[in-house]
Amino acid sequence: GVVYNYNEEGIHRAETGWEQCISIPLVQPDMFGLLQQWDTLLEEFSVGEAWLPHRYEEHDHNCYTYALAFINSVLTAQGKQQMSKSEFTEKFVIPQTKKASKYITLHQELTANDFYIVPLPDQEKQC
Repeated sequence: GVVYNYNEEGIHRAETGWEQCISIPLVQPDMFGLLQQWDTLLEEFSVGEAWLPHRYEEHDHNCYTYALAFINSVLTAQGKQQMSKSEFTEKFVIPQTKKASKYITLHQELTANDFYIVPLPDQEKQC
């Protein structure tokens, strides 16, 4: 897909360069209608004056602020309560970061000790 991000140069849309990022699922599977609108909502949100390059500030108005503000705009449109920075971090960011950390540690240990992983044969082929 396309990754939207915000930095000192403004809003960027990239199809490559994010292969090493962590994807955090935010939309429940039963909210298919929202998934269909997500790209349009994100594009409309991104053209706002709040995300012009000169407004970028490394600590207080950055890519994290951009992502959380977009999520909160969707929550508001749904009539739901907005999330604080700490609530978003605790509910979504930290759990995914912990999973990634465990995976990276396991991968490093396996690689350092000359192990490799092979897929198991399909059950159908064993019968």
